[in-house]
Amino acid sequence: MKFRMTVLGREHPDTLTSMNNLALLFSSQGKYELAEPLYKETLRLRKNVLGEEHPDTLTSMNNLVFLFDSQGKYEAAEPLYKETLRLSKKVLGEVHPNTLTSMNNPAGLFDSQGKYEAAEPLYEETLRLRKKARRRAP
Repeated sequence: MKFRMTVLGREHPDTLTSMNNLALLFSSQGKYELAEPLYKETLRLRKNVLGEEHPDTLTSMNNLVFLFDSQGKYEAAEPLYKETLRLSKKVLGEVHPNTLTSMNNPAGLFDSQGKYEAAEPLYEETLRLRKKARRRAP
């Protein structure tokens, strides 16, 4: 990553991908204290460089919110999940696989908190849309 920062610059999309990947590695190792600031910085830079509605920015939003969920930071996760879903629907469309993942994630968040009444309709809607997407697929 240091090489990319030196050669390409801190705000180059390839550098931002490397930052995201490093945060993903830390997260998968349970090193949340290292992953969180890196995810936040990647998201901030992607918003500045690519814009809020770019698919890579949406990926960064989703990664950060998933980290919050993994840490039990539900109050931080929930509004970001909703915003990620809203933007995914707008940018990618309702039946895009990434949008459906963004729809399924808050259902998992509610499920893990025992908020089954909130989780169930999201799971059902995600399933309905996945079936719809399969019917469209060639």
